[in-house]
Amino acid sequence: MPKLIRNGRVVDDNAEILVLDETQAPEALNLPEGPVFVPLAVWQAHKGVLSGRPSLGVWLDSHEGVEDLAGDLDSLQAIALNFPKFTDGRAYSGAALLRSRYGFKGEIRAIGDVLRDQFFFMQRCGFDAIQPKAGKYSDAQLEEALASLQDFSTPYQAAIDQPEPLFRRAARAA
Repeated sequence: MPKLIRNGRVVDDNAEILVLDETQAPEALNLPEGPVFVPLAVWQAHKGVLSGRPSLGVWLDSHEGVEDLAGDLDSLQAIALNFPKFTDGRAYSGAALLRSRYGFKGEIRAIGDVLRDQFFFMQRCGFDAIQPKAGKYSDAQLEEALASLQDFSTPYQAAIDQPEPLFRRAARAA
């Protein structure tokens, strides 16, 4: 069973991430049972049927905006944001917008080409689940990667996980 990091722990996860090929039309797709993340196009084509379905999430590719889901956030338990390559950081902004502008309280999952060096920063931007590509890390390496979530003991800057900068949090002598 695939593993991911969720809320600072390595856990088993059986959610399928549904990927369409060029020949598949979102409107004609039969969806699998069980936990699944569907592409935005599938969500838009089947929203009426899928709305409120347990264990359903929507995943967005890096060129798709979170504003496309703004009206549907109450119907979703989870949103996955794809990193097609580790140098594409648009999903960081998407996670931050989901948390700050849209007030999304569900799971935000990083999928795709995510690297251990990025885990701390993903957490700061609002991700609470990180799912590297299958086979990228062994179970032991994922356990070791938990340490990267604590790379910095006290971040200076404000972020989603700590809305006030250090200078506002620090007690100063009079």
